[in-house]
Order: sequence, then C-alpha cells, then structure tokens
Amino acid sequence: MLRVLTSASVALGPRAAGWVRTMASHQLLVAPPEALLKPLSVPSRLLLGPGPSNLAPRVLAAGGLQMIGHMHKEMYQIMDEIKQGIQYVFQTRNPLTLAVSGSGHCVLETAVVNLLEPGDPFLVGVNGIWGQRAAEIGERVGARVHPMTKDPGGYYTLQEVEEALAQHKPVLLFLTHGESSSGVLQPLDGYGDLCRRYNCLLLVDSVASLGGVPIHMDQQGIDVLYTGSQKVLNGPPGTSLISFNDKAKNKIYTRKTKPYSFYMDVKWLANFWGCDNKPRMYHHTTPVIGLYSLRESLALIVEKGLENSWRQHREATAYLQGRLQGLGLQLFVKDPALRLPTVTTVSVPAGYDWRDIVNYLMDHFSIEITGGLGPSLGKVLRIGLLGCNATRENADRVTEALQQALQHCPRNKL
Repeated sequence: MLRVLTSASVALGPRAAGWVRTMASHQLLVAPPEALLKPLSVPSRLLLGPGPSNLAPRVLAAGGLQMIGHMHKEMYQIMDEIKQGIQYVFQTRNPLTLAVSGSGHCVLETAVVNLLEPGDPFLVGVNGIWGQRAAEIGERVGARVHPMTKDPGGYYTLQEVEEALAQHKPVLLFLTHGESSSGVLQPLDGYGDLCRRYNCLLLVDSVASLGGVPIHMDQQGIDVLYTGSQKVLNGPPGTSLISFNDKAKNKIYTRKTKPYSFYMDVKWLANFWGCDNKPRMYHHTTPVIGLYSLRESLALIVEKGLENSWRQHREATAYLQGRLQGLGLQLFVKDPALRLPTVTTVSVPAGYDWRDIVNYLMDHFSIEITGGLGPSLGKVLRIGLLGCNATRENADRVTEALQQALQHCPRNKL
C-alpha cells in the first residue's frame, strides 16, 4: 500500500504528494462497524398507534424512485402539484401554501417563529402536549405567552376563548384540532370569527385530524393551518404542510425583526415554493424522495375524496370504540361529539401497567399501540386508525389482541 501511495505522490507532483503523505500518516482509529456489513432488517408491524402509520403501497413505491435535482423543472412541477393537493385537503385558496422540510414539530415552529416577534402576546390552548410545545416555542421566541391550561380531555368553549381574548389581547391564538395525546377533538366553528373581532390570528394544529375529520380552512376563518405527512396521509415522517391566509401573510411580511430561523423563514420558503410570483431562488435542499411520497399521499386522498375519507374514519373508529367497550374498557373522552375519529384513547384499566399491555401487543402480535404522552402519560392507551389503516379488520385485530393482553398481563388487584 505504501509503495502505491509513493508512486502516486510522484505522479501527482509535490503539492499533491504532501496531501498523499498526510493521508497515509494516520491509522484508522474506528474499524468498519460489523452491523453495517449486514443487510438491513426491518420488522413487519401493524402501526395502530397515534402515528406514524403504515405507508400506503403507492407511497412506498414512490420512495424507491430515482433522485432528480431539487431545482429541476420536473421537481418544481411536483412541488406545484403538492401545493394544489394541500389546498384541496385544507379546503383553502391561499396562494401562500407549501410543504416544510421537517416533521410536525418543525412546521409548528415555522408558524410560531414567523408569526410572533419578541413581546407579542400569545394565547395558547394547553390541553395536551401540543399546546405545551407551542407555548415552549413561543417562550423561546420571546413572546408573552398566556396559557389556557386544561386537564387532558378538556376543550375550549367559545365563551372561554372570548374571555381570554378580551383579557390578554393576543396577536395569535393556538388551538389543537385533534389532540392526539388525549383523543379530544376541538370544535372550530366560530373561533375564526371570534378571533377576527379581537384582531387576533388563529393558528390551528391539524396533525392528528386532517383527512379524518372535516376541516374547512377558509370557511372556518382559520388564518394558519398545518399538518404532518405521517398520519392519515400515510406518508413517511419528515415533510409537513402549512398554509397562511392574507392576514397572516401580512403579519409576516411587515415584521420589524427577522425570524430567528433562516431555515424556517417563510419569505424564503414562499419564494422557493413559487408562492410569490417571483423567480425561484435556492433556499435549501429539499427532501426530494420525501416529496415524491407526499405527492402520492395527496394524490390518494384526492382520488378517494375528502368526504369519503372522513366517513371511513368516522365509521371505522365508531366500530373500534364499540369493540373496546365490549371488552369493558372505558373511553377516556366521555362526550362522543368530542372524540377524535382518528386516535381513540381508553383509560388504562385498573390494576394494569400500561407498559405491559403495549409490550404484549408488540411482542405477541406485532401491533403497535401506545400509552399516553405528556399530561396523559400513565392515564390512557392510544389506538390510531389512520388512513389506509382505518378498517374494521384492523379494529378487530387490535381488539382481539387487547383481549389476550388483558388475560395474560399481570394485574395488581389491591
């Protein structure tokens, strides 16, 4: 090897020869990992937690397509088709509609860091982990955060929101449409009109609800709406969807300070996604393969139709909830009108450790369900029927697995 390197140094000249000698002057400290010399092994599992969900076959196939450049004209065409798909599933005509290169947390942060400046009052519905995260991001931005805190399972009435708007006079209100940590569906009708009366923007998280629950961004007066790719859309995590109406756009474009994140700067993203009628400029390298998959996810729901998707989730989840109650399990959200039709929460049955139940389903049936998250940790089990997983067959499979778990998991009878 040394003889080869010496010969190479002569052929490459004195400058390159020094580089070759440097390359040869250190021994490798880290050996090739044995694990990476073996084939990749991924188990086959039925993902019936709150997300991510199993990929639809067409989405899975899109992930195997060859790469193209992120600024090729064909990629811009795919991006334009994604925008049209987002406008359909959001039911909006907003030109400022795009996908963010990041998960649901990333798109939440994108919304907050662009809409808020230091000192802005920010009203946050905190009835689960997503409100907690929104409040945390608002604090990091330097906003004056006013949390409306409720126990898991709670929601916000128009009267409660109006009282808080009158008291705090926020520039932005955050509500979670589908609180996946507790299984609550937050009503939205009337909240946009209420915010307009108080000169406040309405920001809505629909990560766990979009595609499974009716939502009409423009007609419900939602100023900013976002969701993720990995739940009802049955796409891989890593891309997310967001739309801003003209009022929200004006708030962003008249800021006195730049958003603290360049990567999430909506002005740059709007240009790169062709939302500002100007020549597109490079901002960042998008996850091209992930965008293929997102395009196909949106195409599937366009082909199915929103109304059919809503009905599928409503019927499959109603059937699941009936089966769960047949096992003697208690639904965590008592009011049927407030139960999220995508993620069902049941109270952890008395005497059981929720971890034992979750592990039993994974170990014996290769089915994923999860426990609570954030404020609901230790209180609930969460079962998701999302997108192509929202079937009576899957409801039967998870119910029968739960029945076995309740028979075999240890129970403290004290």
